[in-house]
Amino acid sequence: MRYNRPAMPTHPRAKQILFRVRRSPIQGKGVFAVRRIPKGTRIIEYAGERITPDEAARRYLEDDPGLPVLLFDLNKNTLIDAGRNGNDARFVNHSCEPNAETILEKARIYIEAIRDIEPGTEITYDYHLDAPRRERARLKKVYACRCGTASCRGTMLEPLRRRTRRRTPAKAARTKRRSPAPRASARTRR
Repeated sequence: MRYNRPAMPTHPRAKQILFRVRRSPIQGKGVFAVRRIPKGTRIIEYAGERITPDEAARRYLEDDPGLPVLLFDLNKNTLIDAGRNGNDARFVNHSCEPNAETILEKARIYIEAIRDIEPGTEITYDYHLDAPRRERARLKKVYACRCGTASCRGTMLEPLRRRTRRRTPAKAARTKRRSPAPRASARTRR
């Protein structure tokens, strides 16, 4: 298999093989630790062709919006397309309980361990996909999460932030402070 080879870490002084790409129970191929990876270890750089948002739209959105997209926003004018000239970082799957995160440093994106990762464990990070509010319902299905963790959100989309109303100081002073009424959680509701 072409992708079932060990991958070398991106740091020039590191000579140990950290992971291997193989079939994943989450989705397609995944990246699995072959040795213990300590917290804070930079695992791999996310590589690919640097393109503009217009080029990304032309390549992916106009062809087939359901295609897996291997794009990573570097800044508002540049994206990294791992589908072209990419490396094994494109196989790191999403999880709602990740063991790695992405780090932006000097116009480069790295995947770094946020806790110790044991051999045989799949390396994952939270994709935090951004979507316009009006299209979230449709995209939740397109970007369904299959991580299977206890805290799975069911989607790879970034959770919406609750809109909070700000009170003016005068209104806050007039409002009586009350303790909130107890609410049943979704688990206890019948």
